[in-house]
Amino acid sequence: MTPVFIGSEIYRGSSYGAWHPLHIPRVSTVMDLVRALGWLEPGQYRTSPRAKPAALSVFHCPDYIAALQQAEATQQASPQIQARYGLGSMANPVFPEMFRRPATGAGGVMLAATLLAGGGVVHVPGGGTHHALADRANGFCYLNDPVLALLALRHMGLSRIAYVDIDAHHCDGVEAALSGAEDMLLISVHEEKRWPFTGGLEDRGAGRAVNLPVPRGLNDTEMRAILHRLILPALERFAPQAIVLQCGADAVEEDPLSRLALSNNAHTDIALALRACTPRLMVLGGGGYNPWSVARCWTRVWGALNGHATEGALPEGAQAVLRALSWNRRGTGRTAQDHWHTTLADPPREGPLRPEISARLDHLRMRLGLGPLRRSAGQIKTA
Repeated sequence: MTPVFIGSEIYRGSSYGAWHPLHIPRVSTVMDLVRALGWLEPGQYRTSPRAKPAALSVFHCPDYIAALQQAEATQQASPQIQARYGLGSMANPVFPEMFRRPATGAGGVMLAATLLAGGGVVHVPGGGTHHALADRANGFCYLNDPVLALLALRHMGLSRIAYVDIDAHHCDGVEAALSGAEDMLLISVHEEKRWPFTGGLEDRGAGRAVNLPVPRGLNDTEMRAILHRLILPALERFAPQAIVLQCGADAVEEDPLSRLALSNNAHTDIALALRACTPRLMVLGGGGYNPWSVARCWTRVWGALNGHATEGALPEGAQAVLRALSWNRRGTGRTAQDHWHTTLADPPREGPLRPEISARLDHLRMRLGLGPLRRSAGQIKTA
């Protein structure tokens, strides 16, 4: 199946508020970039449906869904609603599309699961809200669309589904939801000592959870080692029938809410490697709070999954999309760099493989029974 891109115009102009890290345009810029590049063939773009409350209730509590809808309708959340459901907080504020926007992301991943029935690749950059709990908003996330995606794939009859999360922040909502799920494998690579302060090396949940907290400054060399020494061998053993990749861009060096140091080369390499080891790949968005690095990362991943060259100078139309962005977030220490406007590809950010990361990889390999590293560890057959 030709890769499918799922988007929506609801992301254009929708914002959590001028002061919030998610005041920036993200999905709409990706949509504009892929169109400016001519990377959407006829039939590749699908408009995301909005998930209905009954569909959301396969994971979320009906009373929470009702409270979320009510807060959107009235544009307020009482102290009782805030305390009970986390709505109206600084992280999860009341804003005009606070139900419709996340419900659109949820509808997108459910559509993606249906499209993947016969195999293929689907990119849903509006998805990836991995912190939401069944009955509570959490960490900028109102609905947990990764969980809804996994449940939709299970509903299709798949019995081995993997979830790989490379966001800078641990996927606490997904791990809580998958507790005890022996038919699903979760692998999370995230920055240590960063909110939500979960996902420790020894945290396994009650099911198949593999957590790799990494120190600040994680570089491309180290992420490549993680891919080939841990992620791919674990997937090879599990033999997934489908993989959901949460491709958060906040692990890129320029992001203001983490202290990792990846280039978007790492995200592209991981997406392509996972595509080679499963007949069904769903790629979600996630974190990312620098408008240029987010748009360039997710656009580049889409291009790579379609076999397009993603290096070199961008055509004028695509450059114009990037030059039109602005960022008024103070105190980030980030200023726009020229290559943010002229190319999708970041300069490689290689570096040493630090001993603490090697030790953690060896520890997890031993725990998973993967044994000594084999030369073929990076090569996985289609499940």
